[in-house]
Amino acid sequence: MVGNPRMDAAWERFRSMLDGMLPHEATQQLRDLFVPEEVIEEMLQRHEAATTQIVSLREPLAVGRENAPAWYAGPRAGDKNWPAFEKRLRRQLDSDEVRKIDEASDRVVAMLDHPATPSFRSRGLVIGHVQSGKTSNFTAVVSKAADRGYRMFIVLSGIHNSLRQQTQSRLIRDLVDLNPALWHQITKPEHDFQPPANAQSLVASKDQYLLLVVKKNAPVLKKLRDWLEEAREQLGNCPTLIIDDEADQATLATRRINPLIRDVIGRIPKVCYVGYTATPFANLLVDPVDHEDFYPRDFILSLPRGERYQGPETLFGRYPLEHEDPSEVPGGLDMIRSIPVDELSALRPAKKAEIPDFNPAAAPSLRRAVFWFWLATAARHARGQSDQHSSMLIHAHSDTRVHDSYHPVLQKLRNEVLRGIQANDDDVVEELRKLWNDESRRVKLADENRQFDFETVFPALEAVVSTTRIVMDHYRSTDRLDYTSGPVNVIAVGGNTLSRGLTLEGLVVSFFVRSSNVYDTLLQMGRWFGYRPGYEDLPRIFMPDETRLWFAHLATVEEEMRIEIDRYLTEHLTPLDMGVRIRSHPKMKVTAPSKSKSAVRAAASYGGQLVETRYFPCRDNDEDEQWHAKNARAAWKLMTAAHRDGALDDDVADGRALWRGIPVDHVLNFIDEYQFDPKGLDAARNLLQDYIVNRNKNSGGLAHWNIGVIGKQPTSESGRVELPHGVSVDPVVRTRLASSANESVADIKTLTGPRDEALDLDLSKGNGPVNRTLLKRLRVLQQPERGLILLYPIDSKAPVPIRRKNGEEQPVTGRAPLDAPGEIVWGVALVFPEPTSGPDLGVEYDYLQADLSRVFPSAGEDEDEDVSVLSQDLDAGNEAAA
Repeated sequence: MVGNPRMDAAWERFRSMLDGMLPHEATQQLRDLFVPEEVIEEMLQRHEAATTQIVSLREPLAVGRENAPAWYAGPRAGDKNWPAFEKRLRRQLDSDEVRKIDEASDRVVAMLDHPATPSFRSRGLVIGHVQSGKTSNFTAVVSKAADRGYRMFIVLSGIHNSLRQQTQSRLIRDLVDLNPALWHQITKPEHDFQPPANAQSLVASKDQYLLLVVKKNAPVLKKLRDWLEEAREQLGNCPTLIIDDEADQATLATRRINPLIRDVIGRIPKVCYVGYTATPFANLLVDPVDHEDFYPRDFILSLPRGERYQGPETLFGRYPLEHEDPSEVPGGLDMIRSIPVDELSALRPAKKAEIPDFNPAAAPSLRRAVFWFWLATAARHARGQSDQHSSMLIHAHSDTRVHDSYHPVLQKLRNEVLRGIQANDDDVVEELRKLWNDESRRVKLADENRQFDFETVFPALEAVVSTTRIVMDHYRSTDRLDYTSGPVNVIAVGGNTLSRGLTLEGLVVSFFVRSSNVYDTLLQMGRWFGYRPGYEDLPRIFMPDETRLWFAHLATVEEEMRIEIDRYLTEHLTPLDMGVRIRSHPKMKVTAPSKSKSAVRAAASYGGQLVETRYFPCRDNDEDEQWHAKNARAAWKLMTAAHRDGALDDDVADGRALWRGIPVDHVLNFIDEYQFDPKGLDAARNLLQDYIVNRNKNSGGLAHWNIGVIGKQPTSESGRVELPHGVSVDPVVRTRLASSANESVADIKTLTGPRDEALDLDLSKGNGPVNRTLLKRLRVLQQPERGLILLYPIDSKAPVPIRRKNGEEQPVTGRAPLDAPGEIVWGVALVFPEPTSGPDLGVEYDYLQADLSRVFPSAGEDEDEDVSVLSQDLDAGNEAAA
């Protein structure tokens, strides 16, 4: 019957019935009207096929309530809101991006309750990415929910006026203006919620949708709660969707805001609360037993990121996760620039007492960052983007007095460069030329025809510098960021108002010295994440080295968290069956302590893991030369002990060596003497030692180890590296990522080859392809409770290998010579077997997760959330009076 016009018409009629009633009610009504059973069956089959197609989407990853009724079958003919918004999206984005927004919003709406359900009060969480289009997604969700019968939409939009106004304006543009007769705005860009006098009639009316964009501010929320109370009788017929933008901010664990949002929800009999955030750590650690709090007990959904999205792992790289091939893990783009430690005192006050008298200096890193902003903006002009915004962010401190202190420094730089360009001053022009030549070659644009030289960029510089605005964006400032009056070039200095939700249009350069060691706070400050169409090669981020490492760790945390959500799907679990684990860090906090009181630790360990050195200092100085000399002595001492106290394996192929059965004390001494670069977070000396000692003490495991050397068979009679048993080998070749070519520490990304871990195993006794899963299984069978250390002599001066590609010999792309001091660099890999008796009581990392034990009883800088702005950043008029 598919394709039958009469059946198609019946299907559309059945779908319209479903807007006002649940599927089983619509089916019964058809039977009451004596509709033939075969027609009803066809309707049900079509409905099941449509709803199944949505809930079966592989992206976005989502997990919901067990046995939740499938009701949403997607948009249909006659809808008003989504088709209009979709048409607007197609004018702005390519078809693939629109498709992703369409599918992701379908999935969210399918997780909501049917608006005809007699009563409901559900809670869900949508996890996005910083600066990745969350607003577009929830706008699509609002439009589709409105088309299906939801009537009131309350958007809780951060704690700042600027973000609330930005969100209100976008919803007016994308919803209200496209169907003005269908919408009634209770809030406006100019003012937050002010109670209309006719609460009962507005809520009872079925002619218009109600839109409220409300700041998370105590006086405002009290007025909203009281206004809803006036219409309590009418609210029973007003299905409501609450979108909590930045759902981890203020909503959780605040004495005033949290209870008020609960009160607002408590006034509405039919309400779905959906939190949106890119930093869900606090949301996932809420006490799930408290039904009135905001643990996402009903569903969790993880939005995909677009292919061109520049997120934490794209920019900073990340560390390999279990079962990952290290060679395939992103190493990060060459866009991060170091702010030396000795410059920090000139860029931010070290103590609170220094704030009143602090005056920043134009440190070399700041000067370089500002100059690159002007060069990159001029390059965008040369590429035809002069009609677009271009921004630079300076985020040095949370105190507004520090923000203001930057204005004279930046103004002086602007005047110096402008005069130098106008006078064609050799010093200024050559400084700009050198910077352009240095930076423009480090990140290549896909379209080489738009990769310009300095002479092409220079003519636009004078106009760019002369039109650059310097804006202090904070709650006391009257000169705020404004992108509504035509294209602007702006250097924005700020803190809290720029670190939550607010989009800096055309952000090219970020200069970041703000101190924070809290996951969500730090990630939200990363306004540099997002899409950079046509200038993907130009962004640069300046920050201290430690902060850069923290962002690489956060990229790993993010990826692991999304894999955790994926685990729900494969194991058919719900958010109440298993808490999402969040990897912690020795020096960082997952979220503010007040938001994680109910969290419990979920320990991880080294069991079954491969830990390898990835970072090597490569400066041509005595310090780094001594570093490698010390590691060479530690490697020789371990090999000598292995040859003396272990058994040499004569069956190992040339170019390699293996000793079996070495006592654990030699391994602990080696770990104590070998220097691991601090960038390798998993190769921390104290964690490795504590784990080995604890496991040996608790289960007797790891009492003996095998020690191997991975070299190359010599190309001449004798190799370059002598081993204790009189045999010599040639060193292996390991090159650094090109993105670290100019760094003091080389990142080789991966040390071990795919079969290196099998050095002490018999592969003939395994079935299937040789991968880490097989090797871990064979290790448990053949080498239970025995660890393996692999030593790698690396040629410090080897060139990048040549590969044949398309008939031509070319160097391996994305690589540069290691170029370390000395001739040989010693790398090390430690292979830990999985425990064969008892649990793995590890110490590698602790994980935090929500405490689900009571759901089913049988089963650096302490930075709390800054909500001081709640009393600072109020609307004018009656809010100020409040």
